[in-house]
Amino acid sequence: MALRSSGNRKLSFEILGKTRSLEEDDRSLLYRSTSDPIGLQSGVAKPSRNSRKKKKQKKRKEAIADSPVISEDPVAEQCGNDSSGTLVESTSENYGIRDNGNVNRISCVGSASVVVVEESVCQNVCGFGELRQRNVIGGGEEMAAVASRAEEDRAEMNGSKEPLPPAQPQPVVNGNVANKLDTAESLDWKRLMSEDPNYLYAVHKSPAKYFLDEMYSGNSLRRTTTLGSEKERERVYDTIFRLPWRCEVLIDVGFFVCFDAFLSLLTIMPTRILIKLWRFLTARQFKRLSAAELCDFGCFLVLACGVILLGQTDISLIYHMIRGQGTIKLYMIYNVLEIIDKLCQSFGGDVFETLFNSAEGLATCSQENMKFWIRRFVSDQALAMAFSILHSFILLAQAIALSTCIVAHNNALFALLVSNNFAEIKSNVFKRFSKDNIHNLAYADSVERFHISAFLLFVLAQNILEAQGPWFESFLFNAFVVFFCEMLIDIIKHSFLAKFNGIKPIEYSEFLEGLCKQTLNMQTEDSKKNLTFVPLAPACVVIRVLTPVYAAHLPYSPLPWRLFWIIFLISVTYVMLTSLKVMIGMGLQKHATWYVNRCRKRKHHLHFD
Repeated sequence: MALRSSGNRKLSFEILGKTRSLEEDDRSLLYRSTSDPIGLQSGVAKPSRNSRKKKKQKKRKEAIADSPVISEDPVAEQCGNDSSGTLVESTSENYGIRDNGNVNRISCVGSASVVVVEESVCQNVCGFGELRQRNVIGGGEEMAAVASRAEEDRAEMNGSKEPLPPAQPQPVVNGNVANKLDTAESLDWKRLMSEDPNYLYAVHKSPAKYFLDEMYSGNSLRRTTTLGSEKERERVYDTIFRLPWRCEVLIDVGFFVCFDAFLSLLTIMPTRILIKLWRFLTARQFKRLSAAELCDFGCFLVLACGVILLGQTDISLIYHMIRGQGTIKLYMIYNVLEIIDKLCQSFGGDVFETLFNSAEGLATCSQENMKFWIRRFVSDQALAMAFSILHSFILLAQAIALSTCIVAHNNALFALLVSNNFAEIKSNVFKRFSKDNIHNLAYADSVERFHISAFLLFVLAQNILEAQGPWFESFLFNAFVVFFCEMLIDIIKHSFLAKFNGIKPIEYSEFLEGLCKQTLNMQTEDSKKNLTFVPLAPACVVIRVLTPVYAAHLPYSPLPWRLFWIIFLISVTYVMLTSLKVMIGMGLQKHATWYVNRCRKRKHHLHFD
């Protein structure tokens, strides 16, 4: 017996039709005559054939009228349809030959709510069978009840000769009816659109009705916009308020880290070299230099060569060459120089890392490998020197181009700033960036801001030497415009980069934590994420620019007095730079300690910067 049901409801069964069994052509084998000795001995009169048929028809009518509601059985859950409404058929067959070899099969369809009961009756004495089918409208039912009803019907029909005509399907008690296929008229597209109120605007709708529906149908932008969520609101406020603040804090701290390295190059390195020379002159005994001392001597040699070569450069010639160009050419020159500067800044860190590695190897090598490490250190020193001098010339040309824009009276500065900064936004914002790339980009913006400060110092020095009339207020205004535009562009760039790449403002707090750990010389997981800045090229440009300013303010006196004033000015400058170095260095140390401790207390960086 195969059963298919829909299993979540109580279903009723109604037997709609039954068929009769075929019997043997030889009726004498199945029906005994009234003169049968056995029948006569029993003393019971056999009922007539017509009376038997009337009784059976009466029983069938009572069974149809009193069709019971069969409660659901767990076994019925074996056949059903899933929660999505997909029709699931479960069929199991049980073929058994009982007294007279009957073969039964029951099928149920869950979503169609039709149960088909098929019986194949084969008499033991006959050589053929007849298939009977009954359709029952309903859902899930008990297997035992259906089986018993089928057995009773089969037993009743064994004696009948003529089958009853199948009954028409009727609605059941619980209201389930057999599903009916859609006709071609019901699938007509125009009729569907006319009957569906959602499509009513497309069929026979007046302009006034359309306008009134548009007025009272809700948001006027509902077709082109969607309702935002709390996440969308959070993203908007992150882009406008939270991320710009944290990004600016990160870039400013990076700027002061670069400034601290620049001051260390001008104050700490010369002091260590003078101390080493003094010890050598007093002891008059040569000792192998340490790795730090070799690095100091190598950087000092690069700085001295760069200042000497830049001192031979005619700045006024380069200035007039650039000033004679048009605004478009000036914009192209400045952008080319800026791109080369970024490439040099990126490659310069690798060059000096190689030099410092060779210095470490030379300081710790044995006597057998001394020649190898000396040749290696000399080659790396020559490469670092050539690269730093090239980078110094690039920065000097860029400073001269910016000075030309500031001094010009045709608004070339604003044209340069607008074109250059928006080109930077276009080249960065609409690209896919990872978290590490945005981290490196923030550090590059800090280095770029320090380079702009060096350029403005060059402009100040040129104004001191050559400007006539009141110029200081104009210089302050132009410097403010340059810094403000740079800060605004950096904020816009990072805000939309974070929006398009799914970077949260909390990530910039993590960047700042890494920078603070770098300031405290704490070991980090990935040293490649550190801020890399080599201040040798900017230092060469600043010294080259400030030297004429000092020379112009020396008094005209005999040579001993001039030497005295030179030493005095250098000493005052050194004391000022050292004091500034101590202030900035200690401030960075205190800020880094406070911030790292704060991040440790709040593990998930749930703080407001």
